[in-house]
Amino acid sequence: MMYDVDELLEAKRQIDSTLHKIREVIKTFEAKENPSRYKSQLTLAKRRLNAFGIANQLIGEKLTDLENDTGGH
Repeated sequence: MMYDVDELLEAKRQIDSTLHKIREVIKTFEAKENPSRYKSQLTLAKRRLNAFGIANQLIGEKLTDLENDTGGH
């Protein structure tokens, strides 16, 4: 499926926002009095952080490819 630059930029903005929220969740759980109690939630949040980070990187690479193909945005 092909996406245009605007769609990719919007997806990147949404992922950036989600990444920020996940980082805040991780900070919150790690700051709790007994963070080991939240081990499963922390694991899930860190996995999501990694997955969204990969998606964000791939979108960035696709945007770079599109800019190179069209001579800039």
